[in-house]
Amino acid sequence: MDVGSEIVGFAAGTLTTLCWTPQAIKILRSRDARSISLITQTTFVIGCFLWLLYGLMIGSASIILFNIVTVALNLLIIGLKLRFDSSPDDRRP
Repeated sequence: MDVGSEIVGFAAGTLTTLCWTPQAIKILRSRDARSISLITQTTFVIGCFLWLLYGLMIGSASIILFNIVTVALNLLIIGLKLRFDSSPDDRRP
């Protein structure tokens, strides 16, 4: 990969990864995760994990790094959802 495309990748990864930080902080502070969809978050984590595998396959540092962080942040959000959500709506099979 050339330097220009990696710079774009790092800029995009920074923005799309950091966007999850306020959500995690909000849930931690409020102890309320009812507005978070468990199905959506789980699907998103699976997609990011696949992007991580893709990054490993093509050797893209930006894709690898930011998908590791994004998966970790979203696993935290899923964990908080499971801990603080009193609504069983998203837990149906």
